[in-house]
Amino acid sequence: MAWQQYTESLTAYHRLKTLPVRIGDLWLGAGNPIRVQTMTTTDTMDTLATVEQSIRCIEAGAELVRITAPSKKEAENLLNIKNELRRRGYTTPLVADIHFTPNAAEIAARIVEKVRVNPGNYVDKKKFEQIEYTDAEYAEEIDRIRERFTPLVRICKEQGTAMRIGTNHGSLSDRIMSRYGDTAIGMVESAMEFLRIARYEDFHNIVLSMKSSNPQVMVQAYRLLVRNMQEEFGACYPLHLGVTEAGDGEDGRIKSAIGIGTLLEDGIGDTIRVSLTEDPEFEIPVCRDLVKRYNDRATASNYPVPPILALPYSPFEYKRRNSFGVDRVGNKQVPVVVADLSRTDLSRPETLRSIGYTYDAVTDKWSISDAAADYVFSGNQVLPFALPGTLKVIAYPDTCAQVADPTHYSPLFEATGYLDSTQRHPALNWVMLDCFSDDTPINDYTHLEELANDPTVVLCLSSRRLNAAQAVRRMCMELMARGIENPVILMTDSSAQTADDHLIHFATETGALLLDGMGDGICLGYSAAAGIDNTQVKGRTYLPVQNIDQFTNNTAFSILQATRTRISKTEYISCPSCGRTLFDLQETTARIRSVTHHLKGLKIAIMGCIVNGPGEMADADFGYVGSGPGKITLYKGKEVVKKNVNSEVAVDELINLLKEEGVWQER
Repeated sequence: MAWQQYTESLTAYHRLKTLPVRIGDLWLGAGNPIRVQTMTTTDTMDTLATVEQSIRCIEAGAELVRITAPSKKEAENLLNIKNELRRRGYTTPLVADIHFTPNAAEIAARIVEKVRVNPGNYVDKKKFEQIEYTDAEYAEEIDRIRERFTPLVRICKEQGTAMRIGTNHGSLSDRIMSRYGDTAIGMVESAMEFLRIARYEDFHNIVLSMKSSNPQVMVQAYRLLVRNMQEEFGACYPLHLGVTEAGDGEDGRIKSAIGIGTLLEDGIGDTIRVSLTEDPEFEIPVCRDLVKRYNDRATASNYPVPPILALPYSPFEYKRRNSFGVDRVGNKQVPVVVADLSRTDLSRPETLRSIGYTYDAVTDKWSISDAAADYVFSGNQVLPFALPGTLKVIAYPDTCAQVADPTHYSPLFEATGYLDSTQRHPALNWVMLDCFSDDTPINDYTHLEELANDPTVVLCLSSRRLNAAQAVRRMCMELMARGIENPVILMTDSSAQTADDHLIHFATETGALLLDGMGDGICLGYSAAAGIDNTQVKGRTYLPVQNIDQFTNNTAFSILQATRTRISKTEYISCPSCGRTLFDLQETTARIRSVTHHLKGLKIAIMGCIVNGPGEMADADFGYVGSGPGKITLYKGKEVVKKNVNSEVAVDELINLLKEEGVWQER
């Protein structure tokens, strides 16, 4: 089936075979290690500042450093930056970031080791106009692109300069949008048009990317690109992975880990950049945490699980797996969050504050947050106080048997324990399956057949294998192939020691499955060896974490939010700073968060300049975009609402806009 052609890594980890690309002295693709990179945030005309920041990034581990070159003068100054870095002994390849100016790209291609062009901006201009093209008119547009793009291709070929053809979801041209719409296939075709021109010139030193602020769209686009390159060329070019405008802090790391990690699990990806609204050197440790999972795995065994002959779902579009409902789990209900508090003393109501329930002893009332867990696993504990009306407890069978009123309690079993038990709940039972563990015969589905479609059973899937996501995905595929529609909880434990490592582990292993429509809920836990290190090491700032139970609960909701499967808070699409940025992005993002974080479900884009403005905002509801020094333009969707607002009052004007549009709520 054509659906399978995008990867060999459905059941065993294999790196996608890609062509070799040389970037200075650095080799990319063709089985080389996954490379990490970042982008400077300084003014490119400030040579010293750009050099100093580049050095900080290189010493943090960056293997490529990208620098914006929005016009000819910045492109020309890349020579001064490169010379100073080389004088100081740094030979890391430099990448020029080009958007609207072909002349700048042609200058930069003679100076630096790689240039990045965006097909949506390089030749085409966006006016957000719907134009009907005949086939002949469309072909004429391609000829126009060929005429303007070919000189850069020839310069790169002559100079030995590499090129990234980098499509962004939010900056597709009017021509692509008119024919393909705002879709993953439109992103792919945008890049393929430029790739065909380069191949016609026999130029192959090319890397491609398909970036979006929506991990669902991003993952689908990369998979489609791989399939289309294989079908049309019989080969794949190396791929640069990234989620655009991921944001900052926990949300930025989770969104990036979901998008990038899902593809790395597929064996797809030769270089990555994590786009955080933070100083660029802080992106590198997150990149390295992601990559180490796979560079290590590449030298180990392939950890196979049973092969699959045909996918029972399409990896190129989101469709949630069919399941029936058991209590509040499955059957089109939003995915639930199960909080594992089995290691926590649950003798006092205050304990539940960490999972979103706050008890007021004076009024004897509970308040419930938007990020309140749906179920709590208590292990062997019976909670000695009245529960909030919406919360239910999961416990071991013997513990449930001690409860006089089973309304709020339901048992958790191992598969064999459930089948042999006389302590089953009449309506809700949680049954754990360890997917393809080493001590289970590889094709033993005995328990699955016996549990199949039991109307009281929620399956809790986990795996102790190194390639756990592939093992759980394979089990979900088996359920689909056999028509078994019990709802599924994705269970993932972490033994990490830092918040960043926990986030990457949780987000990658559960996010990859949720993006494929697998999972009716998640339960994140931690092993006895796990910890949280809040210290700073070699300049690296770890995410601050005070309570690991609160951390895992918030992470679960953030993963569901980033996969667009359950919306529980405001979403911010915030670009990383670069040399084009016209205001302090980190400070402004924090200010906007502080006054809008209660607007559940709203998507607000905070963009540093017009390049990352109406295009890169993609599917944001409202936008706050730098339009000049000290000036902000406000958007509703992609429509300009207020131009050239003074930055001193721009946040207040954004609030006024939200009020005018009827989406503002008082806290």
